[in-house]
Amino acid sequence: MGFKRHQQNTILKIIIGLIVAAIILFAFKLLFSSSEKQATEIAEKFYSYEQDGEFSSSWELFHPSMKQKFTKGHYIQDRAHVFMNHFGVDTFTYTLGNPEKLKSWRMSKEDTAIKEVYKLTVIQTFKGKYGNFDIEQDIFVGKEKDDWTIMWDYNK
Repeated sequence: MGFKRHQQNTILKIIIGLIVAAIILFAFKLLFSSSEKQATEIAEKFYSYEQDGEFSSSWELFHPSMKQKFTKGHYIQDRAHVFMNHFGVDTFTYTLGNPEKLKSWRMSKEDTAIKEVYKLTVIQTFKGKYGNFDIEQDIFVGKEKDDWTIMWDYNK
């Protein structure tokens, strides 16, 4: 009788252990996919603003190091001038690739490394007076304090 009870306790402990392991695995997956989802959402927001010509709003989503590269006014003027005037388009469509989590990344050799960062490939499709063409660019979405921000690669 005692052997059977011991066997039942062992099986119960194994089942409880498996349940706890599954819960921990689920929590890690949820945490990881949550960051991945947030990174993708900020990239979507950025390019949605860009599509609508709301360059002031898209500039606000840049990492502080990006904002040092150009003032908001200069960015708004340049983006509108290049995309709308030179390309002869009103808007564009875009696709975002799957986010790839990087262990560490820096925008340039001078910048400090960012620990929580995702790399996404964006393809912008323009249809304008010079025909149809795509611009493909890797962008990086990193966490700055509590906010997800957009960065471009300036490494040489």
